[in-house]
Amino acid sequence: MPDPVPDPTLPARVRIHEVGPRDGLQNESALVPVEVKAEFVTRLAAAGLRTVEATSFVHPKWVPQLADAEQLMPELAGLPALHPGLRLPVLVPNERGLDRALAHHASDIAVFASATETFARRNLNRSADEAMAMFRPVVERAGAAGVPVRGYLSMCFGDPWEGPVSPAQVVRHGLQLLEMGCSELSLGDTIGVATPGQVTGLLAAFVRAGVPVDRLAVHFHDTYGQALANTLAALRGGVTVVDASAGGLGGCPYAKSATGNLATEDLVWMLHGLGIDTGVDLAALVATSGWMARQLGRPSQSRTVRALLGPSG
Repeated sequence: MPDPVPDPTLPARVRIHEVGPRDGLQNESALVPVEVKAEFVTRLAAAGLRTVEATSFVHPKWVPQLADAEQLMPELAGLPALHPGLRLPVLVPNERGLDRALAHHASDIAVFASATETFARRNLNRSADEAMAMFRPVVERAGAAGVPVRGYLSMCFGDPWEGPVSPAQVVRHGLQLLEMGCSELSLGDTIGVATPGQVTGLLAAFVRAGVPVDRLAVHFHDTYGQALANTLAALRGGVTVVDASAGGLGGCPYAKSATGNLATEDLVWMLHGLGIDTGVDLAALVATSGWMARQLGRPSQSRTVRALLGPSG
């Protein structure tokens, strides 16, 4: 790639929170074999990613693509010893999910909340506040066990039923997750409608509410081609943790023509071009996404993967 041109107004290092094995694969129509999932996580770790969200302990009825979490976790047990600093978070929906995650010695967990009422009821079958009440004992128990908890907050910029979402509404629900004990809050543009000005405004609203920006992460979808622009706006606002999915895997079923998560390769290309350290070997990551695309039988959604490996990805 071209020589980097550092920008002194941006962070020197960004931690990428890789969500492909969980958020990406849970949207696949076909079931991916557990050995392929294990190889995917292994390759991502070898490429230098140090936070790889591995799976979800959601009831198989709701997410059958991740029904093999109990089989996958033992396959990954030796990875942190091979890659010091590697974290393998798992998503849990409730205390039953937490019990399963702790039984498999999960190093980190995450809970998934909504900033809007309609999405909370459609995705969690309860109001936004009722969902928060369900998460509180999960977060408290995990904290007591020494397991850090990440809070995801979805629909932070727009909702397909409710339309634009106010920063005040997002901050209110975000504060609930932080106050119950989440160590990090990931702000999700679930249907990919945000623009950079909105990102800057939402971050400023959290800072005004007393939330240090180092407690915040961002999670963008690229429905309207704004994910990298939004990421750059977040970096200018002081954010240093960015969610992304290898090969752009994943998407939101509620956004027409949604193109999925921000591709990790596209993010790394931009960050490295800005002289920002990620610890990621781009060539190894691109090879991994090309390999995964072949397992899934379709080209990668990442522009960087296609540029470097050809249109077949």
